[in-house]
Amino acid sequence: MADDNFPGWHGTTIIGVKKGAKVVIAGDGQVSLGQTVIKGTARKVRKLSPGGYEVIAGFAGSTADAFTLLERLEAKLEATPGQLARASVDLAKDWRTDKYLQKLEAMLIVTDGTQLLVITGAGDVLEPEHDVAAIGSGGNYALAAARAMMDGDKDAETIARESMAIAAEICVYTNGNLTVEELSQ
Repeated sequence: MADDNFPGWHGTTIIGVKKGAKVVIAGDGQVSLGQTVIKGTARKVRKLSPGGYEVIAGFAGSTADAFTLLERLEAKLEATPGQLARASVDLAKDWRTDKYLQKLEAMLIVTDGTQLLVITGAGDVLEPEHDVAAIGSGGNYALAAARAMMDGDKDAETIARESMAIAAEICVYTNGNLTVEELSQ
């Protein structure tokens, strides 16, 4: 799905971890344009509160595209309060069928404190196995690290932070400047 001619597509790491009564989404702060780090303190994890209903969303991909998707997700959540899965499916359906949205290059991890979902431009709304989801260039590194820690006694935030630290050590498009947001069930 990535366009090799698009220089900004290859960088970021977002992880979502659900453990116990908490769900955490963490993202790094690096913005890369090709081989150059443009910014190291970007916020790629945001709290949304449509109609007082709290949701956390993390995004990987083009920033402008991600903000377009976040605005659409907020509108879907306002139309279906308290129904994250339904709002996510509606967004994914629009993303796959709308000619304008089809060109957007980003992915989202979202949670309402109960569900943890990945939304893609291919029309997918996925609830991950093992209560861990990760996206972006360092996503597989963070995912593997988090899965290895899930059976231990670490909480969701610790797992997310330590997994992101491992990803930042391996992936040149990921740094250690984290934004971490948490919701409880």
